[in-house]
Amino acid sequence: MPHELLTVSHRIARVTLHNPPANVLSLSVLKELDRVFRELEADDYIKVVILTGSGRFFSAGADINELVHLNSRLDGSEVSARGQVFLNRIERSDKPVIAAINGTCVGGGLELAMACHMRLAVAGIALGLPEIKLGLIPGFGGTQRLPRIVGPSKATELMLIGDSITAEEALKIGLINRVVPATELLDVANTLAGQIVSNGRLATQAVLRAIRVGLDCPLAEGLARETELFGELCESADKKEGLQAFLEKRPPKFLDSEP
Repeated sequence: MPHELLTVSHRIARVTLHNPPANVLSLSVLKELDRVFRELEADDYIKVVILTGSGRFFSAGADINELVHLNSRLDGSEVSARGQVFLNRIERSDKPVIAAINGTCVGGGLELAMACHMRLAVAGIALGLPEIKLGLIPGFGGTQRLPRIVGPSKATELMLIGDSITAEEALKIGLINRVVPATELLDVANTLAGQIVSNGRLATQAVLRAIRVGLDCPLAEGLARETELFGELCESADKKEGLQAFLEKRPPKFLDSEP
C-alpha cells in the first residue's frame, strides 16, 4: 500500500500522508515522500504543493518501533541526517509547500510541517514536540526551525516541557498561519494555493529564495540578494506583463518565462 496519495489539478499537487493509523514517518515513508517531492520539483506544470494527512492524524512523527533499535551514536545520527536532508528539500523548494494539518501533529510530524512554507491547521488539534519525554530531542530540524518561527524563548519552553498545544495557541505564537474548521481545511488550502498559482512563477520563487537566503545570513547579505533578485525580475516578461495589466486594469497573464 502506498504511503502517500498524490492528486494534481489546476497546477496544484496534493500529497496526502497515508500510513494508518497515525501516519508515522518510518524510514520507508520518508523515502517515498522524498521521491514524490523530487518529482514534483522537476515538474514544470506544478506551481504549488499541498501536504496533508489522512484520518485523525497529520503525522505522529517517527516510528517508535524504529527508534527502539537506534542504540548507537552512528545509527541515531544517520537517521537524523536522513530526515533532515528530506525536510531541507521541502524548505528549499522553489515551489511553495502548504501544510494542511488535518489532525494531531507531533514530533517528526510537526518538524515536517515546519519545513513547509505555510501552515494551516484544523481547530482544536494538538501540535507539539514531545521528544524530551522519550529521552531524546527533535532530530529532523525541530531544534533549529521552531526557534526561528516562534522565537527562542517559547521554543525552549515547548521542547523542554514536551506538552502539546492547541491549534489556537499555535496561531497566537505564529507557529501556524490560520485555524480553520475541519470541513473547510482543504478548500482553504486550495484557495490559498490558487491565489499563489495566479501569480508569476519567477516572482514566487524569487520571494522564497530571498527569504531563504535572509534566514541564513546577516541582514546586509540578505538585502544584497534581494537587490539581485529584484534586478533579475525587472528583465522578465512577467514583470512587463504585470505592469501592463495593472495599467490596463485587467488580470495579468503571466508566462512564467525568462526574458
